[in-house]
Amino acid sequence: MQVTFLGTNGWYDSLTGNTVSALITARDYDIILDAGNGIAKADRYMTQDKPAFLFLSHFHLDHTEGLHTLVKFRFKKGLSICGGVGTTADLAGLLREPYTVPLDRVPFAVTVKELKEGVHELPFKVTCLPLVHPVPCTGYRFEIDNKVVTYCTDTGLCDNAVSLARDADLLITECGLKPGEKSPLWPHMNPEDAIEVARRAGAKRLALTHFGAEVYKTLEERRALKAQFEKECPGLLVSEDDLTIEV
Repeated sequence: MQVTFLGTNGWYDSLTGNTVSALITARDYDIILDAGNGIAKADRYMTQDKPAFLFLSHFHLDHTEGLHTLVKFRFKKGLSICGGVGTTADLAGLLREPYTVPLDRVPFAVTVKELKEGVHELPFKVTCLPLVHPVPCTGYRFEIDNKVVTYCTDTGLCDNAVSLARDADLLITECGLKPGEKSPLWPHMNPEDAIEVARRAGAKRLALTHFGAEVYKTLEERRALKAQFEKECPGLLVSEDDLTIEV
């Protein structure tokens, strides 16, 4: 199994990368995590021959603006878009004329699945739990190919993130804030929070993504986190656009 970071910025594109999206390349399925502008690069890393799934954490634009580019793809076995309750209506409001091509006019079959809190078989196992953010936001735990990958973005430190990451092979979590910074009115995590989630959960490896574009203005600022925190969190991965790792 491989994970490719397609976009690693929060809020807006900058010289450090595109807004957030990642791709899990499993044996029988391709799983895309969020649809920031990075999603437009997904066809560089997938054949589009397998059933594809897109999981949306929430509808802030840095996680959905790349949906505008779906029309470029040719998913031969269709695309399932998965999100929380209300996803169908939110997609209909966002993907419509005169703004972009509606889902019923893209050149492949699309199914929308609204996932309540809990465990689902899609046919791979997915656990969904709410995170802490100003709008409803969902974290995901994927159990596939004998691996566990957890995705938690746009959240403050919370018990649900720990539950989703329990014994995960890879925990992908946001790092919107600099070390020591807090944002109580608009919850996001700093590196210490992310490491705390991984530690409490017993996750085997932690990957940081969704770096606030206005906070981490250079890749060097991100890369410094590895040197600062790797002793505390061995194997810490600081993601950059177009990085592919084995899980």
